[in-house]
Amino acid sequence: MEILKIKGGTPLKGHVKAAGAKNAMTKLLVASLLSDKKCRFYNVPNIGDVAVTVDLCKEIGMDVQWDRANGVMEVITKELKTSYIPQRFSGANRIPILMIGALLGRTEEDIIVPTVGGCNIGMRLVDFHIAALEKLGAVIEYRGMKREGAYFAHAHNGLKGTLVHLPFPSVGATENTILAAVTARGLTTIKNAAIEPEIVELILFLQKLGAIITLDVDRTIHIQGTRRFYEVEHTVIPDRIEAASWGIAAISSKGRVFVEGAQHQNMITLLNKLREVGGGFEIKSNGIEFYYDGPLQGGLHLETDVHPGFMTDWQQPFVVLLTQATGSSVVHETVYENRFGYTEVLKEMGADITLFRQCLGGKECRFASQSFCHSIIVKGNTPLVAKDISVPDLRAGFAYVMAAILAKGTSVISGLHFLDRGYGELFQKLGSLGVDVTRTTEKEKTLQPVSKGEEVAVLAKPIKELKKKKLPVLQTI
Repeated sequence: MEILKIKGGTPLKGHVKAAGAKNAMTKLLVASLLSDKKCRFYNVPNIGDVAVTVDLCKEIGMDVQWDRANGVMEVITKELKTSYIPQRFSGANRIPILMIGALLGRTEEDIIVPTVGGCNIGMRLVDFHIAALEKLGAVIEYRGMKREGAYFAHAHNGLKGTLVHLPFPSVGATENTILAAVTARGLTTIKNAAIEPEIVELILFLQKLGAIITLDVDRTIHIQGTRRFYEVEHTVIPDRIEAASWGIAAISSKGRVFVEGAQHQNMITLLNKLREVGGGFEIKSNGIEFYYDGPLQGGLHLETDVHPGFMTDWQQPFVVLLTQATGSSVVHETVYENRFGYTEVLKEMGADITLFRQCLGGKECRFASQSFCHSIIVKGNTPLVAKDISVPDLRAGFAYVMAAILAKGTSVISGLHFLDRGYGELFQKLGSLGVDVTRTTEKEKTLQPVSKGEEVAVLAKPIKELKKKKLPVLQTI
């Protein structure tokens, strides 16, 4: 078992480069399956989720040349070897479900993909995906297979453009619909679409590939179907989540870090909140410098939301920062219902955090009438103490790394595979910023459980009931 040992108390200082965006690169790989043309990518992050997606794409016929050291990848899928995604990819990440949209226009065979995976941060329904794809002409069925289920999909009569109105601007459902619409006959219009920077990145890539696609200011995307494709060269945008993570860590540790690649236009909401609590930053031509600018002041109200709102993946490190700000602050999570389980460990380290089932914010969210603890009050400034920690998911993992940097003593962090999914060269970057950190291997040992809140039931109903139905009750945001 690999672990990180972090001795806290050292401010982060130096320069770090944000890698290519995980949530962009993985989707671009899937999008390249639409054609049989060569695609060359630059600024490819060397992280676990990209490696898993590469293995998945190679399984169905993609040829991949990956220069990990230089962040360059060349891919081409001349023909599909299979349209069956093996069950071993079930739970690996949320990419398999996107294979339906990408492959519907490329094969007349049944496309078989396992159920979605990723971090246990709340229910990940796929009903928005399925409804949109069926409206385009796909036939999709959920079937129980061995110990887990899978989706069977085909479009024997072809896909036809249509109007799709998403009930919620789900990133995954928007991506799946776009991918299917590229090869559909006629015009597809998506209303209430997600407009995250990674969605725009996908649109830009698809336009290079040959798609006729436009994005309106009212969350509307238009796609004119095509079958003519071109070779593509594409540079992946820097990861705004990683950039924010290093920036927030720098301010909370009373340090100063220049994050190369941090893009102002994709971090406006975060920067506003940092300024509200007294954090410092300076926009440069090739990145953003984050720094401690005096005592941090709480009294903040923060609500996560879809873009251009405050990103749900920024929430965890920001909560750690709020433990170091004087006063009480409110955080209302509106995107995932189970994203505060990680706060139990922070409380054990000394943080003063209270969870609430009510919507503590300016608006009621879709979890208002449910029993999820999706709001918190954070009281600071509180000193943190070191602790042995088992990481439950990717973004909570970096929050724990931050807490360990701030804590008195040496923390031991296990479950590093979650961190490796989204933070390339984390150990090296921590060291370059002055953190007293060691990555080593030790024998398995029993660690204190994270919390009951982290152990989420992914399925809403017993498996026997799900098998009787056409689809499970899960949705990927």
